[in-house]
Amino acid sequence: MRRIVFGLSGLLVGMAHAATILVLGDSLSAGYGLQRDQGWVDLLGKKVAGQHQVVNASVSGETSAGGRSRVAVLLQQHRPGIVIVELGGNDALRGLPLNTTTDNLSAIVQLSQQAGAKVLLVGMQMPANYGKAYNEKFSAVYRQVSEQRQVRLMPLFLAPLAGKREAFQVDGIHPVAAAQPLLLEAIWPYLKPLLK
Repeated sequence: MRRIVFGLSGLLVGMAHAATILVLGDSLSAGYGLQRDQGWVDLLGKKVAGQHQVVNASVSGETSAGGRSRVAVLLQQHRPGIVIVELGGNDALRGLPLNTTTDNLSAIVQLSQQAGAKVLLVGMQMPANYGKAYNEKFSAVYRQVSEQRQVRLMPLFLAPLAGKREAFQVDGIHPVAAAQPLLLEAIWPYLKPLLK
C-alpha cells in the first residue's frame, strides 16, 4: 500500500513497512524556492517508491548544530535504515569554527550509526571568494568525519552544477527546479550501494 505523508519540508513518498531513508539537510535539500514536488529529495522519493520511504527532515537555514539537536528525536521517530546528512554549508556562511562543524557532523553520524542506520555524508564547498585555503580546510572536514566514522562520502554535492549560472536561482546559491534531477543523478551512485 502506497503511503504519502506531509512532513517538515516536503512530500514523503514510500511504502508502509519499507526501509526508511532520512534526509537531514539544509535549504538545498528542503527545496528552497521550489514547488513542493520539485526538489531532489522529492525526486528520490518517487524513484524509490515501492521499495523505500523517504523522510525529508531538512530545514532551510539549518546548521550542523541544529541538525545535531534534532537527530536523536528523528532517529527515534522514523527508525531509518539510511541517513543522508547534507549539512555544514550554513556553518561556513555564518563563520562558525570548522572544529565545531566537525564535532557536530561526527556526532550526527555516530548517533545515526548507534541507531543502526547506514550513513551517507554529503560534502559541500564554499564560493571561490572564500579563498582556496579556507575551501581546502572546509572540504577536509567532511573527509575527516567520513574517515573517522567509516561512512560513505559524496565529496561535492553541487559539483554537477559548477560553472552553470543558469542552474541557480537569482541568489546564486540555490539550484533551480531544472537542476534538481542532476543533483539526484549525482548522489545516486553514492546512495545506491547503501540500499542493498
